[in-house]
Amino acid sequence: MTARIVTLLDVARAAGVSRSTASDALQGSGRVAAATRARVRETADALGYRPNSAARHLRRAGTGAIGLYLPRTATRLDYYMNLAFGSVARAQDEGFDLVLLAGSAGTGGPVASRVDGLLLIDPDTEDETATEMLAAGVPVVTGERFPGPSATPSGAVVCDTAASLTALLEHLTDRGARRPALLAPGGESTWARALRTTARTWGRAHRTPVAVRHVPFAATPADAADAVRGLLETEPAVDAVICGPDGAAPGVLHAAAAFGRTTGRDLLVASCVDGTATRTSSPPITAVDLRPADYGRACAELLCDIMAGRTPPDTVRPHDWALRTRASTQPES
Repeated sequence: MTARIVTLLDVARAAGVSRSTASDALQGSGRVAAATRARVRETADALGYRPNSAARHLRRAGTGAIGLYLPRTATRLDYYMNLAFGSVARAQDEGFDLVLLAGSAGTGGPVASRVDGLLLIDPDTEDETATEMLAAGVPVVTGERFPGPSATPSGAVVCDTAASLTALLEHLTDRGARRPALLAPGGESTWARALRTTARTWGRAHRTPVAVRHVPFAATPADAADAVRGLLETEPAVDAVICGPDGAAPGVLHAAAAFGRTTGRDLLVASCVDGTATRTSSPPITAVDLRPADYGRACAELLCDIMAGRTPPDTVRPHDWALRTRASTQPES
C-alpha cells in the first residue's frame, strides 16, 4: 500500500498555523516569529514533509538548481569530491538540484539562465571562467575569498589557512624539527597564496627559514616525490616536509625512503589537507582536517540563506579545521 504524501496543509494544521504562514516559515520568507518558524519546521520534519520543489521554483520563476564550480584540476582530488557531496546534501534539503559546472561553462552560454545561484570553490584569479561567473547576475558564494579586484561575491565561507599552517609548523618544531620545508601549491587562489605567505612570515618571526619548493596545485604523489628528491639533494639538513596539495603527501614518504630517511624519525612529514591518502599511508601522515563535506554543506547553506533572504549579502562565515597528529610526526624516543 502506497504511503500518503504529506502536504503543506497537513503541516499547517499540525502546527496550528495557516497554510501561508507554514509556507513562509519553511521558505524563510515573510514576517514569521522565530518560535513559530521553528515549530513549523519541527512539525514538517516530524511528519516527513517534502516540498514540491518543481512547483516552488516555478512560482518564483527560478530554475531549481545551484551551480557548483570547482578548480579546473580538482576532479580527481578526494577533498573536492567530499566537498561536492556535502554541497549536494545541503542543496537537496532546500529543494535545489546541484549542477557541477565544467570549465567552459562561463563561455558556453549565460550561466544565470541555468541556475539560481553559484558556488565557486577556491576561485583563482588566473581562471577566466571563475571571474566570469562572479559577474553572472545571480548570487555567488565562494569557498575561500576571491583574491581578485573584480566583481564581489554575495558571501564567502573561509578557513583560516594561516592558522592551520602555523599549527603544523609549531607541531613539527615541538617534535624536534629545525629545518622545515613546504611543498607549496601553485596558482593564485587565496588558499595557495596564504600557504606561501605564511611560510615566509612564520620563518622570519621564528628565525627558522622554511625551505619552499613549488609544485602544481593538484600535484600527484610523483610530483611531490620529484620535489622532495631535489630538496634533499640541495638541502640535506631539512628534517621536516609539509606537503600542500591534497593526496600528494605519500610521494614524500617514497622519496624519503630512497634517501635512506625514516619517516617519523629523521624526517617528519605532514600535509595541509587530510584525506584517504594521508590516513591510509604507511605510516599514516599528520594532516589538517578541513572537514570538506561540512565545508561544502556550509557553502551551500550560506548561498541558500542569501537567496531566501534569511541572511544579508556580504556575509562571511568561518569554517573550523582540526589538526590530526599521526605516526609521521612522532619521533621515536
